[in-house]
Amino acid sequence: MKKATSIVLAIVAASGAAATVNAQAEEFKVGVQIPLTGPLARVGMGTQEGIRVAAEVFNKTNGKHTIKLVTVDDESAPAKAVAAVEKLASEGVVAVTGGYGSNNISPASDAAGKLGLAYITSGGVDDGLVQAGRKNFFRINNTAGYQKALVGLISDLGVKSVSIIYSTKDATEGLATDVQKTLGAKGIKVGMHAFDPAITDFKPIMNKVKLQDRSEFIAMVGYENDYVGILRAARVLKPTSVKAIAGVWSLATPKMAADFPDLMPKVYGTAVLPFPVNFTTPEGKAFGEGYKKLHNKEPDYLGQFGYVQSMLLFQAIARAADAGTIKKGGVIEELRKTDTQTLIGRVQFNAGGDNPNFVQRMGQHQGKEVVLVWPKDSANGKPQYPGVPW
Repeated sequence: MKKATSIVLAIVAASGAAATVNAQAEEFKVGVQIPLTGPLARVGMGTQEGIRVAAEVFNKTNGKHTIKLVTVDDESAPAKAVAAVEKLASEGVVAVTGGYGSNNISPASDAAGKLGLAYITSGGVDDGLVQAGRKNFFRINNTAGYQKALVGLISDLGVKSVSIIYSTKDATEGLATDVQKTLGAKGIKVGMHAFDPAITDFKPIMNKVKLQDRSEFIAMVGYENDYVGILRAARVLKPTSVKAIAGVWSLATPKMAADFPDLMPKVYGTAVLPFPVNFTTPEGKAFGEGYKKLHNKEPDYLGQFGYVQSMLLFQAIARAADAGTIKKGGVIEELRKTDTQTLIGRVQFNAGGDNPNFVQRMGQHQGKEVVLVWPKDSANGKPQYPGVPW
């Protein structure tokens, strides 16, 4: 009788303990505001792929809390980005990840701030984003990191003259101006050619590069559609002085090589990863395996950025949940305490939400691969220079 009573008491105690654990373990909704249609759809979908992998890996490894993603397409438009954040808030999300394009992210993060939600991104590098006093805003990359990569490549190649073709959007114009100043200080001749984001015919600008600038290097500061238009114009006009063409975000990716095989050969772009990828760290392997399982392809840097920003957010949510501060601004507070090594290097956030440790790398389309060529200590190949896609 005593033995039976002891067993019953043990079962009751175990059930109570399990109930306590289950009560503490929670599922948290996280909003994903991202462009899945419109001109930024390609980069939005690439970033979203990494966000989904982060949720998959977190849910398998946290052991306690889980994340449920709620996604809204912002259609690559500022007003729709604000509406997306407001919709996500109405559905009970505790934070927002995603965003692409500084002009979309700025109003979206403001909307999130008014609703008390943390907002984290890798899709906005306009310095105004971290200078506006937002307390809820965080980003893992910035203009300075892209500038260092582009200027570093140009300097190491020994280029004497550069034509910068840039969009007049805030982030792109700011980066173009910074690159111009830095190159000018190095004694490199720079020609500046601004274009309206709505432009589709780049031949007039390319004619100026060909006949007036006669530069050795073209630096494109824009987005995917811009690169395609510029490269098509270059293939038609074939500026004979040009020895290399480079761009910044969303260019050195396997997706661009697959979709535009005639335009990408020997073109440079910023890239965290080579392609194909070989991860060596436990986290890297988990990311790579998760990516292949979910998307049946090799990851690119957009996916890696989406993964890193979201994993940092999920970990902050878990810490805030454990501290019981989710509803008291705890996610924002925990993000501000972040200081950790990630797949893109060390990440920590200053008072404006910027990551001061970020430095990009430069990759080059070589055959069916994206080879890292700058900086030398991260390179897995040498630049093919001179080299243009015509």
